Amino acid sequence: MSSPLKPLDRQVIVITGATSGIGLATAQEAAKQGAKLVLAARGGDVLDAVVERFNALGQEAIGVVADVADRAQVERIAQAAIERFGRIDTWVNNAGCTIYGRVDEVAEDDSRRLFDINFWGMVNGSLVALPHLKRQGGALINLGSEASEVAIPMQGMYSASKHAVKGFTDALRIEVEQIDDAPVSVTLIEPTAVDTPLPQHARNYMDREPKLPAPQVDPHQVAAAILHAAVMPMRTMRVGLMAGLDVMMERLMPGVADRLAVFQVPRQQRDCAPHNPDGSLYRSGSNGRIYGPGAG
Repeated sequence: MSSPLKPLDRQVIVITGATSGIGLATAQEAAKQGAKLVLAARGGDVLDAVVERFNALGQEAIGVVADVADRAQVERIAQAAIERFGRIDTWVNNAGCTIYGRVDEVAEDDSRRLFDINFWGMVNGSLVALPHLKRQGGALINLGSEASEVAIPMQGMYSASKHAVKGFTDALRIEVEQIDDAPVSVTLIEPTAVDTPLPQHARNYMDREPKLPAPQVDPHQVAAAILHAAVMPMRTMRVGLMAGLDVMMERLMPGVADRLAVFQVPRQQRDCAPHNPDGSLYRSGSNGRIYGPGAG
């Protein structure tokens, strides 16, 4: 790559899905290190409160209400960044959601909506960000998952969308970094299960409240990986020991991995009825929490 990345205190960073979980943790860590923030999410009220909190601490942040599934709304995020700060140094495609349910039971409309957010939202962000990043150099960081390489039963469509994120990101990296020799670093982040409200925001077809299997990593660990990729060109970063182990198992002993995956089904369910089966697939459900229930 022909242009080094800037230190965080000289960066303008765009983060989608910025009002909860990994996105909010990343915004907090970046602000602490002096970055200027452009935060995007669907829920205006929560976004306003988050931005206000940063500005009250003397940290520079603006919020843009946007659904990443809509290319025109993603263009508005970039426009707001340029109008306010004059450039974009790092763009983090973090917005995402999941569906709990068997592949043959999930409605097609729900599956398509999941892809609109997880896959097309990331495509929209990548293609909107690239011309800006190419202009003066920068980092494009896409949030994949351990599920980019390993299938998770009862979250089949999520796994499929994250496999698609990996395929797109890897192809884009070759075109941008190798063919164009552009001054842009393209990174895929692949965390294991992270302690965020993702299950509470999920569309849920199960007769139990969903959860993520233990062990879970802290969202701030994923934020640290994202911000490392913002200053140091990286190809792929796995976060959490289980991510590395599960991917290795999938590659070396795929048949065994399939049989072991069956045990993930009960580990994704709480022993109580679903609280909010619709989740936030079609509307914002964020309440500004970084962690899932029962955590700090």
